[in-house]
Amino acid sequence: MDEKEKKPEEEKPEEKQPAEDTGKGNKPKTPKVIDDANSAAERMEQANEKRELLLQREEELAANRQLGGETEAGGQAPVEKKLSDKEYAEAMERGEANPFKEDGFK
Repeated sequence: MDEKEKKPEEEKPEEKQPAEDTGKGNKPKTPKVIDDANSAAERMEQANEKRELLLQREEELAANRQLGGETEAGGQAPVEKKLSDKEYAEAMERGEANPFKEDGFK
């Protein structure tokens, strides 16, 4: 009997250990459309961050112009050169002078 008792102990099957995950197998893949949408969203977020920085710079420049006196308002109109009588006569012959301008007509 000793031999019979020893055999089953020796012939015991080894305990099975769970298989290691190799990363292969039937895993669901994300569709290409979703990947493309995610990458497009990331690019848009980066572009928005850059635009935000540019907008802040533009606002600072506008504020500096207003405080520094370099605004568009308050500019002086260009001074028109007064034509001499001879220059006026020549301009009239060419049709460039407006005789009614001084009277307020256009």
